[in-house]
Amino acid sequence: MQTRAREGHVEMKALIALLALAAPLALATEEPVRLDTAHIDPRDLASLQAGARTFVNYCLNCHSAGVMRYSKLLDLGLSEQQVKDNLLFTAEKTGELMNISMTKKDAKDWFGTVPPDLSVIARARGADWLYAYLRSFYRDPDSPSGWNNMVFERVAMPHVLWTLSGQQVQVERRFASEEQAEAAGRQQKSVWKVDELGADQAGKDGARYVLKTLETRTAGTLSQIEYDILVRDLVNYMTWMAEPNQVTRKQTGYVVMLALLALLVLTYLLYKEFWKDVH
Repeated sequence: MQTRAREGHVEMKALIALLALAAPLALATEEPVRLDTAHIDPRDLASLQAGARTFVNYCLNCHSAGVMRYSKLLDLGLSEQQVKDNLLFTAEKTGELMNISMTKKDAKDWFGTVPPDLSVIARARGADWLYAYLRSFYRDPDSPSGWNNMVFERVAMPHVLWTLSGQQVQVERRFASEEQAEAAGRQQKSVWKVDELGADQAGKDGARYVLKTLETRTAGTLSQIEYDILVRDLVNYMTWMAEPNQVTRKQTGYVVMLALLALLVLTYLLYKEFWKDVH
């Protein structure tokens, strides 16, 4: 029995050591791109309305939102007639779901993969990820679509907003140390990442840290600030769409926490009253 206990103890130590070694490896495989913060506000109705317009005009051609109904857009301060006139392109009634006419077979033939449903993509990816992703497309002649993305390498999706944003290219700069590369990256206004080259790829100068950034070569119809605002509004809408009742949920949560706190105080006072004569 002692021998088995000792063996089990050794196995447990080995498991703990393996997990300790695996943790930094897991961190090292995380997405190296530095994401920008998406300053969204699900209470901003003007932003949500603008985002809904962009979503319907640019996203809803290939992507569906199969658990979202057009009638829910009335919660954004829009009338039913406004929804019908400006946002109802893939359905006839506001009570219908936001589906598209493209079949999965056609999508597979045209894009090589089926575009995902975007109903809850903001909850799956996060607002910051979406904000960075939609601002990180760049021209790539080796890609089937002619586009690539700094956040999602070799993405099948083409850049549908390129006429608005313009065309970007990826620019690489080499540095001798990771600190120098990251210091230069923090001065960028868009996403960036640092890749480390092997010793045989560093070259004679020993510069093995590559800072990858984006640079606009062909301007779009919007300025950089205008495009960032458009993307922010789109991400704001997609975040709201993933959970339309999130504002009410959070407000209700605050009320519940205050009620529980009040009950805690009353419970403590009652406890003191019951036990005041017990010695």
